[in-house]
Amino acid sequence: MKLKSYIAVSLCAFALAGCSDDDRKIGVTVDGDAIEIGAEGGTRNIKVTADDAWIATTNDPWITISPANGRGSAQCRIIIDSALRNEPRQGIVRIQNQNDWEERRDITVSQDGYDYAITLDDKEINVSNYAAYDDRSFDVRVKTNVDFDIEIPEEAQAWLTAGDYKVELDRGLRPREVTVRFNWGINSRDIERNAVVKFRPKDEVTLARQDELSVNQNAAEPIEEDTRAGDSVALLAIARSLNMWESWETNEKMDNWDNVVLWEEGMDGYTPEKAGRVKFARFSTFGTKEGLPFEVQYLTAADELVFFSNTNWTTFDLSTGEYITKLGQLRRLTISGYGLVDLDPDFKNLKNLESLDISVNNFEKIPEVLTKENFPKLHALYLNTCQRGVIYDLSNTTTTHFGGLFEETDQTREFPRRLLEWDNLDTLTLSVNYLQGRIPDMKDYAQKYTQADISAADSLPQALVGTPKVLPNIKRFSINLNRLTGELPEWLLHHPALDWMDPFTLVFTQEGKDQDGKLAGFTNEPVNLDEYYRFYEGKKYLDPNKKEE
Repeated sequence: MKLKSYIAVSLCAFALAGCSDDDRKIGVTVDGDAIEIGAEGGTRNIKVTADDAWIATTNDPWITISPANGRGSAQCRIIIDSALRNEPRQGIVRIQNQNDWEERRDITVSQDGYDYAITLDDKEINVSNYAAYDDRSFDVRVKTNVDFDIEIPEEAQAWLTAGDYKVELDRGLRPREVTVRFNWGINSRDIERNAVVKFRPKDEVTLARQDELSVNQNAAEPIEEDTRAGDSVALLAIARSLNMWESWETNEKMDNWDNVVLWEEGMDGYTPEKAGRVKFARFSTFGTKEGLPFEVQYLTAADELVFFSNTNWTTFDLSTGEYITKLGQLRRLTISGYGLVDLDPDFKNLKNLESLDISVNNFEKIPEVLTKENFPKLHALYLNTCQRGVIYDLSNTTTTHFGGLFEETDQTREFPRRLLEWDNLDTLTLSVNYLQGRIPDMKDYAQKYTQADISAADSLPQALVGTPKVLPNIKRFSINLNRLTGELPEWLLHHPALDWMDPFTLVFTQEGKDQDGKLAGFTNEPVNLDEYYRFYEGKKYLDPNKKEE
């Protein structure tokens, strides 16, 4: 009986043990069945609990699982990529028992779509009123998933501009970072200026966020106008803006500064209010990439200003800028070796100019503002040596924009007549350029020599009566080393001042070939001035190689 009892107890124990194992079987469980995440994506952790081998799968390429399989319990990383569209999306992650496919757990992944947006890292930028040319810019990082245009207020467009940029939307609506460079100009006024820059989407979309950029610029340090102190500050500021190699010593009195002349009693044009102020200033050997500095406008007593020798001037396409045009009192102005291709339209305000030297620049044509009506007192005009480089044969070159006043005669093939009608000029230099074609004979010119002209000057022959009276006051006329061709007109061969012009050097001598391949030079160039002196009987022979009889 005892043996039977033992067997019965043992069987019961085994049976109980079997029941206990079945009750303890876990299968596959997870600690969450849903993940919600924003459009930017990210990582979420899921705890997998299992008593067997398991595998994690998904059919959605924007979801990654790590590890993707295991045995027993483990921590799974669900990596969700950033969205590509603005609509929400859903995906499934499935955890399955490898030995029993019916045993599984599904996790739903819900992701928001991207809203359309244009956002900025920095929404406010502050700049100073002045900086060196290469330092007058700032970069703005724009995060966006829509292409955009930049809108700068009209009143700020003169001092704030945006550079080129490109929005690469190569990953759907995932925001991309675009760097936009803004360039700013000098603030010459003693008041701050501000601009609110807008970023407008090119397509009609609703933006969840649209940042604006506020740009604030400091005011300039005020310069005391119409004073000696203001002049000295202006001179130093101009030298700084031009990046002059050598400026003036601030611990020296302005009276001792080189290339500066101050007004003193007894000087022509002196008035008491000009005493001690700047009459003349010369700025030379500098490096600038823009027009004349704004501080120039404060030299309101200056009689003459000289700007000469800008580094790499042949590479620039500059205009004078507006500030020099405010000095209506100027009588003499030189802007040479600067890199000019044009004069500001308001240059005509300088009506008191008597001498203008804009030689050694990059002019493609004579600036339209240069007329005798705009400059009634001008008697000396220098426009020579405006070539960026030497091109001997204009018919055999692929080079463009080479200066030398080429466009002035490119179509007409005629020397600029409006200069020949500028009666007040006593000096006109156009040497070393690319002027082409003939010199007009001016036979239809209204101004003719009259009997009164002959009677008023005993050196003029009677034969001049009725002939064109071209440049009657000229003493220096240089047009050599251009590409002029054809015949020398009679008005020039018989001009009263021809012998003063040194014509065999500064007039007759041409160079190279014109655009038609024609060799430059005049077909009737005289061998000497014998015929000229026969025409002007009694005039002394100025040729040093010719002895008077």
